Amino acid sequence: MRCFSLALIVTLLFGCSEQPESVQESIDVVLVGGTVFNGLDEAPVIADVGIEGDRVVAIGNLADHPADLRIDVTGLAVAPGFIDIHSHALRGNEKRSGIFLWPDAENLIRQGVTSVIGGPDGNSPLPIGDYMERLENNPASVNFGTFVGQGSVRGEVVGQDDRPATDEELELMRAEVRKAMDSGAFGLSSGLLYAPGSFATAEEVIELAKEVRPYGGIYISHMRNEALGLFDSINESIRIGEEAGIPAQLTHHKVMGAPMWGRSDEALALTDAAIARGVDVSIDQYPYPASSTGLPAVFPRWSLDGGSDALKARLDDPEQRAKVKEGIIFAMVNERGGNDPANVSLADCAWDSTLNGLDLADVLRQREIDVNIENAADLIMDLQYAGGCSCVYHAMSMIDVDRIMQHPKTMIASDGGIAAPGNLRPHPRNYGTFAKVLGEFVREREILPLTTAINKMTRMPADRINITDRGRLEVGAIADIAVFDPDEIIDKATFEDPHQYAIGVHHVFVNGEAALLNKAMTGARPGRVIRSNGL
Repeated sequence: MRCFSLALIVTLLFGCSEQPESVQESIDVVLVGGTVFNGLDEAPVIADVGIEGDRVVAIGNLADHPADLRIDVTGLAVAPGFIDIHSHALRGNEKRSGIFLWPDAENLIRQGVTSVIGGPDGNSPLPIGDYMERLENNPASVNFGTFVGQGSVRGEVVGQDDRPATDEELELMRAEVRKAMDSGAFGLSSGLLYAPGSFATAEEVIELAKEVRPYGGIYISHMRNEALGLFDSINESIRIGEEAGIPAQLTHHKVMGAPMWGRSDEALALTDAAIARGVDVSIDQYPYPASSTGLPAVFPRWSLDGGSDALKARLDDPEQRAKVKEGIIFAMVNERGGNDPANVSLADCAWDSTLNGLDLADVLRQREIDVNIENAADLIMDLQYAGGCSCVYHAMSMIDVDRIMQHPKTMIASDGGIAAPGNLRPHPRNYGTFAKVLGEFVREREILPLTTAINKMTRMPADRINITDRGRLEVGAIADIAVFDPDEIIDKATFEDPHQYAIGVHHVFVNGEAALLNKAMTGARPGRVIRSNGL
């Protein structure tokens, strides 16, 4: 990067008539005449943006300034690149999904996403340092950082058993968390719905969360229950952050199950009350009334004790199978199932791809079985026994989605990953989250002002994890930039046809290099590993 003088910056910002000699030095890229959003929730300005190397070096009038590449972006929004603070970019079998299989991350770039933070829901790779090194040697098109997963740490040390950790095991888990933080993790994530993380008490999680405090880390949690147990789960999440002395984030915040619909105002009031007494609490959310996770989410927790083989043994026992079925029926009626087998769609059954895209009602009809909740519960047990499936659960109300999004502490995150067209039927959030907010929630439905939405996608998540040179468009910041048409941008992915890229993003720069130019992927992979310690 060339060193640009203060005089140059002042000239560009304030239009001084006498320009120093350095003004005539060519810079790499000038974005001409765009509507520039700085990442704060404030009015944009019409200005040119100059990029040199990986930095923004000037914002102002660059009409006469030489540049290697000038791009007319008149009428387009020029914003900081979007930061997805809850990403499954590293999720699952590398032969089927994720950043190592599809490093171009086209589904993200075409939404304007330039950075993803992985390791959510208590699930992260271990050791984190090895994966970061691998990504540094094989860069993607987007930047990548991660949390350390409480569930992964517990699984590594304690295993899959539903029991308290011993004092020795707790110290080993603390050491694993410190090791991850030394490698640059941004904090501790938990998925207290999922085994084995769900087997931990709040006190155990607090002890691990305390380990991230010296590093400036946060606690981000998929709560134990987002349905009938929502309020207790919010209070638990707030307590963990408060007693550990670190910020707490309620991730993919939602209200699940018809009995709870409309009660997001009560949920948000708990957050507001904690903030009022000085607790640092924030929220992230995706803009859909459906979730996506595996079939075990509807199994009673006790049935998952001991892992997959132990669950199969329980399902082979008629008495225990009947008890498991009772728990699944309860979840289907009151929580994720929306009291209708058609509300649960199969996204990915790796052992039988012909099931992908069918809902439970479809499968029951194919097998000539009556469509009802009881038979759906039996089917769920059979599917899990055969190898399991990831699913899409339609069990939320848009009233709650809108209300949570409008909360001043809510930022936007996908809870999706890196996907490409294929025979899976994933949640459309993988392709559409950020474009959907800008197109539907901002332009069409006016749920949010554009400046507020951009703030929730950029500066808010950056500040939440203390990234001070991304998520903002200002001189000296890293040149992660999304250029889009506010009148065009929209998601195209649907639940029926999710493999459709968003439209309306014209250019995307990652670390100053174009990953998308004139709506075309460049093939460049300028993404970097980003660490909390800046190394």
